[in-house]
Amino acid sequence: MGAGHDHGSAVQHAGGRHRTRLWWAGGLLAAFMLVEAAAAWATGSLALLSDAGHMFTDVLGIGMALAAITAAARPPGADSQRTFGLYRLEVLAALANALLLTGVSIYVLIEAVRRFTDPPDVPAGWMFLVATGGLIVNIVAFLLLRAGAAESINVRGAYLEVIGDLLGSAGVIVAAVVIALTGWSYADPIVAVLVALMILPRTLALARSAVRILVQAAPKHLDVTVVRDRLAAVPGVCDVHDLHVWTLTSGMDVASAHLSLEPAAELGQVLAGAREALHDDFAIEHATLQVEPVGAGGGCTPAGW
Repeated sequence: MGAGHDHGSAVQHAGGRHRTRLWWAGGLLAAFMLVEAAAAWATGSLALLSDAGHMFTDVLGIGMALAAITAAARPPGADSQRTFGLYRLEVLAALANALLLTGVSIYVLIEAVRRFTDPPDVPAGWMFLVATGGLIVNIVAFLLLRAGAAESINVRGAYLEVIGDLLGSAGVIVAAVVIALTGWSYADPIVAVLVALMILPRTLALARSAVRILVQAAPKHLDVTVVRDRLAAVPGVCDVHDLHVWTLTSGMDVASAHLSLEPAAELGQVLAGAREALHDDFAIEHATLQVEPVGAGGGCTPAGW
């Protein structure tokens, strides 16, 4: 399939762009994570600890994203047993990122509940300075990853974590200002809880997207019935069965189908028309199509699974 090979090359080229941006974003976040973790330990701020924890998952997530992109860049022929290459690794990395961030958020929620009974005194000045630095670093990382998030679920995982961390830094700044002006120490655990609750829905949405790909469900934006009807409308096709549409990885939707042909149908024209329909109407570049004469039985029956 020439089209499928070309599309795979395009995805690998995009992976190179993503890799450069991930390196820059990961390096910035890793450096500042150490600063924020030290400040959280020195000040006893749960909000800073929450932000440092989220930044740690950012760094770890970006590291997994880089590893997945590097592995996926290997040509499919590099291992004869992996005929689709290693594209699915980026989906697994995205799911792992979601699970990590969920765990950090839950930990912060539990710790915040404990602190509500006796909130410690937190130096607001240091909180403010460190959180402002974190906000600047996260804005830079946000800008680096924004374009790639629209193309790759893997980069989207890292991007969502950066958004969560950006919100966390903004929340810490708010808490620091409140504590400095009023001395109300409850602002620290309250902000930590709010940040965790804002991040969880985004994290769960990412996990759902990754699981949808892993269970090989049809892409959310495609209606399988519409795909079937469009293939049935190709001149020379009288029936479509055993149709499967799934996502291999971000930006790579694939399909397979059996097409029953009319007696006078020209095989080459039917295949060209079916591939053109899938490409033009549904952006499906890679399709495996089996054609069979009308009424063919035996081996052309739908699979039992």
